[in-house]
Amino acid sequence: MDGFTGSLDDSMSGASVSDVNDRLSALELRVQQQEDELTVMKAALADVLRRLAVSEASVCASKKHAGKGGGALREAYSMSSIANGGTPGRKRESASVTRKETMSSAAKRGPSVKRSQSSPWDAPEENRNRLVKAASTSKLLTKVVKNADRHKEPVISQAKMSTREKNSQADGSHIKMFMRGRPITMFIPSDVENYEDVRTELPSERLKLEWVYGYRGRDCRANIYLLPTGEMVYFVASVVVLFNYEERTQRHYLGHTDCVKCLAIHPDKIRIATGQIAGVDKDGRAVQPHVRVWDSFSLSTLQVVGLGTFERGVGSLAFSKADSGQHLSVIDDCNDHMLTVWDWQKKSKIAEIKTTNEVVLAVEFHHTDPHIIVTCGKSHIFFWTWSGNLLARKQGIFGKYEKPKFIQCLAFLGNGDILTGDSGGVLLVWSRSSAETPSGKGSRAFQISRQVKGHEGSVFCVCEMRSGTLLTGGGKDRRIILWDHELRADRDIEVPDQYGAIRAVSEGKGDEFLVGTSRNFILRGTFNDGFQVEVQGHTDELWGLASHPSRGMFLTCAQDRLVLAWSSEDHSLQWSRTLEEHGHCADFHPSGAVVAIGTHSGKWYVLDAETTDLVAIHTDGNEQLSLMRFSVDGGLLAVGSHDNFIYLYTVSENGRKFSRYGKCTGHSSYITHLDWSPDNNLIMSNSGDYEILYWDVPNGCKLIRNRSECKDIDWATYTCVLGYHVFGVWPEGSDGTDINALVRSHNRKVIALADDFCKVHLFAYPCSTPKAPSHKYSAHSSHVTNVSFLYNDSHLISTGGKDTSIMQWRLVERSLLSLPDGLLSHPAPPGVDPPFPLLPPTGSTHKPVLPPIANGTQEPFPETPPPTTTPPHSISTPPPSDSTVSLKDSLEPSDDTATPSDEGLPPLPPPS
Repeated sequence: MDGFTGSLDDSMSGASVSDVNDRLSALELRVQQQEDELTVMKAALADVLRRLAVSEASVCASKKHAGKGGGALREAYSMSSIANGGTPGRKRESASVTRKETMSSAAKRGPSVKRSQSSPWDAPEENRNRLVKAASTSKLLTKVVKNADRHKEPVISQAKMSTREKNSQADGSHIKMFMRGRPITMFIPSDVENYEDVRTELPSERLKLEWVYGYRGRDCRANIYLLPTGEMVYFVASVVVLFNYEERTQRHYLGHTDCVKCLAIHPDKIRIATGQIAGVDKDGRAVQPHVRVWDSFSLSTLQVVGLGTFERGVGSLAFSKADSGQHLSVIDDCNDHMLTVWDWQKKSKIAEIKTTNEVVLAVEFHHTDPHIIVTCGKSHIFFWTWSGNLLARKQGIFGKYEKPKFIQCLAFLGNGDILTGDSGGVLLVWSRSSAETPSGKGSRAFQISRQVKGHEGSVFCVCEMRSGTLLTGGGKDRRIILWDHELRADRDIEVPDQYGAIRAVSEGKGDEFLVGTSRNFILRGTFNDGFQVEVQGHTDELWGLASHPSRGMFLTCAQDRLVLAWSSEDHSLQWSRTLEEHGHCADFHPSGAVVAIGTHSGKWYVLDAETTDLVAIHTDGNEQLSLMRFSVDGGLLAVGSHDNFIYLYTVSENGRKFSRYGKCTGHSSYITHLDWSPDNNLIMSNSGDYEILYWDVPNGCKLIRNRSECKDIDWATYTCVLGYHVFGVWPEGSDGTDINALVRSHNRKVIALADDFCKVHLFAYPCSTPKAPSHKYSAHSSHVTNVSFLYNDSHLISTGGKDTSIMQWRLVERSLLSLPDGLLSHPAPPGVDPPFPLLPPTGSTHKPVLPPIANGTQEPFPETPPPTTTPPHSISTPPPSDSTVSLKDSLEPSDDTATPSDEGLPPLPPPS
């Protein structure tokens, strides 16, 4: 016996003998359950073969019934394929898990399965129903366990329904949902008398994008400009932000469907062109890269250019200068780096040519010669002569000057010369050759006329000032240099190291200038006064999010090791701290005094929420921590880990002292989500293996075998993605990883959800029916990793993974959406008239024109139309701005709102 116990200690990490016996019993139950499943499948397969024979006989017997027989044949063949392909896949998957995982799964699943008391061979009708119910291993199915005496539906009637609907028609004690072939059992609460009467409606609340935190500077360039309205324009994720740093207001253009990568300003300083990359939607369809030209005053889309033309994404673009911005040049990020020239108002492509296989970093039209286009990049600068639909290339010759590895940026001097900055820190002036060009050979070539040493390291960006002087920004030396008209260095200033290398420089108000950096800062500064931070954010994948329990404050942590605390009221950074590890999850103590932060290494930190002082450090395992969750009274802390355990700590001294209390052992995969009961005694948890387990904390963190005992608990929070009250949020065809986070509002009215397809969803709570409708919102360009309501449910915070952005959404009641848009959103800058008249679309004279909104769509007509005595874009009634509620979202809220409509406005003529 001692030897046996010793071997158990080695293989089961010191588990007690009684615990091992319990697990062995559960394993035996699991084996018995699998035998039952095999018996049922044999019976079902035999029934399928019988029906197949009957169908074939029916086809041969009469041509009149051929269609009917063919349908039955196809149905039988489909079910036979599922029976042969789906269940063995599950069996192989179960057989491949480790002994530990198998025993844990048995301990979980065994008690929840009811064994059949009659032979399946005696009830072929019931077997057919069971086969249909268990048919899909690749799609998400919802199944209510039927009462056999009441449910006698024929198979053919179920086959006509969708896979989500055909197994949710009868009442019973629990519901089964299949995820990748694995059954997930959820018990129906006692207060639900008849499940068939349960309905899930759309929530009356909507989301409206209020603020965007972050900036994309780490891998972009020349993407900050100051508009005449006093707003700086930049982008992050799929949102273009117009930020007035003096009034602390934001407006948002939401027309894009994926990452915005570049930006260009029209010569009139009102119209803006932005280009996005290619992507893939949730159904695997390609999202085509394109350029959107839009009005920065009304935020309405004027034109969408290049759909179906660009291959990989828009790398850089520029408006023409000499002809008042009638044309647009675009560089595709494909292997050949195609250069295209567009008449953007007509959406017509005029010319197209391959540039080079090397990276192209910039494209510009000559400021005075409309027929010259310049591109530069790795080891090259090309001067293109554009005539009609032809582009002729002339390569820049370096001659006696050292050829740089990269030409990073270019600008135009007042005399028509071209200035380039390169990776060697050198500024080169390119002038037209004095020699006359032979007739018919195009314009004169550009040659290097002057060389000036500018920076230590690369010259990353250059900006032309209104006065004719130049600003250059260095990558390695982080210096900004002001050059006079003779290209002599006049003044310089160094950007502090904590902000990173310089990526963009542009002119600001007066003697100010704006700087974008590689660490995603936007700085505003002068040579005399230094720099002030205007925008900042994370620089690496972002997962951790926690809202303060009693203040309008929230905290984020990411793989960049930064912990940032934000004010949701004035949209400012309260404090920041750098950790030694990559942050992944966080939670505030109910008192708000401290915050616990989990990392990728198993280590977790406790910080003072006011002073940021380190309160405690603990370590649980050596794998990533996926969640931190304080109990309702703050007396306990649960730490979920990727080592499949939940570690529990007692908390005292207002969150400043932690002592290990116990460990929840039983999950067969990593912990994903966790919630506490209101009395702090029970925990509900989900895992990566689609498990729903319940734990009795006071009784030694014991696993509750009879899970139906927990069906009536009103959980203090609801963040678990699997459970009776939330299973309707899952989309059809899900593989179990499509939903990253879920949170119920404090008033228990709505559920917010973060998915893998860049969307934030809003469902009604509870959400206990399949295919539940939701409002969907697009702003992120990466998987949305987390969502959290503020303490008073006034706002929702969402975080993007790779896009590193943070979005703050305001919850708006549906009745408020009928109010004039100026009452709901930040208006366009006062005192600025629209540069062009906005014409109504043809064929719509019988209806008033709907005001365009930020994402290029239009608001629905309100039930009580507001007075229209004043034009919608006059000073007294500002134009709409950052609304995210589209016509689709208002009328068909389940539809995707990612692709806005561009039909409302005709192309605008150029300014006179």
